[in-house]
Order: sequence, then C-alpha cells, then structure tokens
Amino acid sequence: MRLTAEKRESSKKAAAPAKAPRNPRRRSVWRRYGRWGALGAALLLVGGGGFLAYRMAERDLPIVQDQFLAWSASLGLAVADIQVEGRIATSPEAILRVVGARRGTPTLAVNPAQAKAQLETLPWIKSATVERRLPDTIYIHLVERTPVALWQRQGKLVLIDREGDTIPVDKLESYSQFVVLVGDDAPAEAAKLLDMLKTEPDLASHVTAAVRMGGRRWNLKLDRGIEVALPETNPEAAWRQLAKYEKTDGLLQRNIERVDLRLPDRLVVRVIPDPPKKPASKGRPPGKST
Repeated sequence: MRLTAEKRESSKKAAAPAKAPRNPRRRSVWRRYGRWGALGAALLLVGGGGFLAYRMAERDLPIVQDQFLAWSASLGLAVADIQVEGRIATSPEAILRVVGARRGTPTLAVNPAQAKAQLETLPWIKSATVERRLPDTIYIHLVERTPVALWQRQGKLVLIDREGDTIPVDKLESYSQFVVLVGDDAPAEAAKLLDMLKTEPDLASHVTAAVRMGGRRWNLKLDRGIEVALPETNPEAAWRQLAKYEKTDGLLQRNIERVDLRLPDRLVVRVIPDPPKKPASKGRPPGKST
C-alpha cells in the first residue's frame, strides 16, 4: 500500500506541466542598468542642486566679501599709512591710483600681487614689491628705470634706460645733456659705449652723439663738430689713446674735422681746409688830393 501511494504521487507530478526556465541573462541586464540608472538620477539631482547652490553663492559672494571687509576695517584693519621707498620720477598720485588704496581702505582689500602688476605698468617703474603689514600699513618698494641716453628713432628722440628699453615720457627737455644714439641696434649696445666713455670723463663731456656704423662700431660726434671714428675691435684702447693725445697735444683744440682711430698703429686726422682767399681788387689807385 505504501508503495502504491508513492507511485500515484510521482505519477501526478509527472502529469503536471513543466514551467519555462528563467533567462538569467535578461535578469542580470535589468539589474545592471537599473542600478546605473538609479545612480545616474541621484547624481543628476545632487549635481543640479550643487550647481544651483554654487550659482547662488557666486551671486552673493561680492556682498559677503564687502560685508567681511567692512567688518575687518571696523576692527582696526584699515589703511592708516602707505609707505613708499625708491620713488623718484613716479608721482604719488599715480601710485595711489593703481594700488587703489587710501586712508581708511580695508587693509585686506589690497591685493599685493595685483597691486605689484599694476605698478609695473607705469612708465618709470621697473619692478615693485607690495606688502600688507597688518594692521594698518601698506608697504611699497619701487625700483625705477634709470635714463642714460636719447635714441633717435624714425626722426624722433626717445628716452632709454641702461637695458636699452624705452621710457615713454613726453617731455625730454630735462635730458638734453644726454648723448644721442643713432642706429637700430644702438640701444642694445648703449651700456658698453657709455661705460667706455666714463673711463675718460673729461673727454666724454664733449661727446654729443654716437652713430652705430653697420652694426659693428661707433662714430662719435664731439661738441666742436669733430667726428671720431672708433675701431670695431678694442675701441677702449683707441678711446684712451685719444684722451692721451688731447691731454698732451691738445689735439681736439686744433682746426680739424675728423679723427680716424680705426688703424691700431696710426692716427689719421683730417684738417679743415682754409677758406679760399679773396682775389685782390684791380681798381684804379686813388689819386693824390691837391
């Protein structure tokens, strides 16, 4: 009987229709993209909210900054003194204008890096250092350009410094005593020339102009209208030799128009020719009065 019952039960199970097997591939794909989709939606919501908060903070940031700076000034962090060292040609008004600081300005409102960059755009300033010295001082150290010569460029005179850079100033009357340099590469070679001239200061005081010849050498113009041709190599020795001739023989006091020093073993001088003599008039000799 027990055996028969077991047989009947197994026959019933066999008669039941079999269920279709599940597709594990479809299930895994749904799970994978379902999770990524949910994560993407969450990131979109969070990112959008963050961007909106950032835009709101960006809009309100200037207001918050102004309030903070005003609060810091009320605590004593306000400019009471602006110390400037190294200023010679730059006007105080120009410095204050580009730095943007005056008495009472919040000290923290002065940006040293920005003030430095603005100062170095001024014509005379070569480099600048700006410091906030809390609680109430702005310290500025300037290195100004030193003018050394005038450069004739395209028929106009411009002021240059020792590095050959132009100093954009409008009025040059105060620099009329400077040597005038002529030639495209004259500014780049100016420092060497001026250093050489300084070795003989008495003679250098008579130099009014220097012309660069073929990018290789100099011709000097002296105040008495004399031209001095310096050699391409070792012009320093030729300059010292000319100073010696002037001290011992008074060479430049003579009636000459050009001194050529290009040959190391000789001095070539061109003398100003005497003006032609006027012919004697052949008129009738005056008679004696009776």
